[in-house]
Amino acid sequence: MLGKAILTLAGTALVVAGCTTPPPPPPPIPAIHTPEPGTVEPAGCLGTGVTVKSGPVEAALGHRAVVLTLTNCGTAPRTLTGYPEVRLLDKEKRQMAVEVEHGTSYMAIDPGVSPQTVQPGGTLLSVVSWSNTVTVGSPEAGAYVTVSAAKGDPEQRITVDTDLGTTGKLTLTAWNAELKH
Repeated sequence: MLGKAILTLAGTALVVAGCTTPPPPPPPIPAIHTPEPGTVEPAGCLGTGVTVKSGPVEAALGHRAVVLTLTNCGTAPRTLTGYPEVRLLDKEKRQMAVEVEHGTSYMAIDPGVSPQTVQPGGTLLSVVSWSNTVTVGSPEAGAYVTVSAAKGDPEQRITVDTDLGTTGKLTLTAWNAELKH
């Protein structure tokens, strides 16, 4: 009986001692970018020699993504380095309070920033992704995405249904000639 009591006390001491181990450090905080509104231009070839279109929204396990395709519709090569400028609008075309994070998501691998030259007729790709997670609060949904090829370029407004849930966040990959898997 005394042996069982000693084993029980020793086991309890080990459990309590294990509780004092510090937790692992938190993961690094990704870069968050808030684009500024610009002039929205109609679809078509912009004065900058590019146009941007979106593909269909793809879904997987509560995650969503849409591929943006930039086409050089001009007559000269265009070099872009970095990320498109993206803003989310509601159905009344008002800007939504959404964080735009640059990096890898569940749906897409960010290739990172490097100069990308797109020849006339050529394309570059970027992926906009989000999670449809609902925790506390009311789910939000966007109806449009405005896209600028680079900071300072005019925006194009694209119809994209975004069911953000309550996350309030989009993740964006850098422009690249191909999607990374």
